[in-house]
Amino acid sequence: MRTLVAVVGSDADDARLSPRTLTVAEEIGGGIARHGGILVCGGRGGVMEAACKGARAHHGVTVGILPEAKEEANEFVDIPLPTGLGMRRNFIVAYAADVVIAIGGRWGTLSEISFAMIFQRPVVLVEGTGGCVDELVRGNLMKESEMRWIVAHSSEDAVEKAFFCCSK
Repeated sequence: MRTLVAVVGSDADDARLSPRTLTVAEEIGGGIARHGGILVCGGRGGVMEAACKGARAHHGVTVGILPEAKEEANEFVDIPLPTGLGMRRNFIVAYAADVVIAIGGRWGTLSEISFAMIFQRPVVLVEGTGGCVDELVRGNLMKESEMRWIVAHSSEDAVEKAFFCCSK
C-alpha cells in the first residue's frame, strides 16, 4: 500500500508566507512523488498548492481535502474531496495520513499538527519555514509535551524522515 503523506502549512492569504517556504513545499511535494507516496493536503493555495505542484511535476498523485466545494481546489489537485466541514476538515487531513509534514503555518496548521499528535501520527516539522512550525521547533509552544515531533532541516531531510517513519 502506498504511503499517504499530509503536507500542512500556510494558505495563500498568509502575509508572512515567504518564497523560500513555497520552494521548500514544492520540493517536498516532488520528493513525496519520487518516493511513490500520495500527497494529502487541504487542497487550497500557499503551501498546499506548492506541494501539489511539486508532486505533479514528478507524476505524483495529490488529494485535496477541501473545506467546502471542489472549486476551491488548486490546479494541481488530482482528487478533490469536498467536505462541507470548513476548517474542521483539518481533522480528516491529519487522520487520513500515515505521516504529516508541517511547513510554516498558523492556527489551522497548528490544529493539524495537534490532531496528528493525538492520532499518534509521526509529525515532521521543517525548521526555518516560519509560523507555528518554527515556534514548536524553538520550544516556544508545547515544550512540556509528552510526545515529540521530528525536526527536519531541509526539504530532502523532511521527505527522508517521513518515509523512514512509515517504513518501521
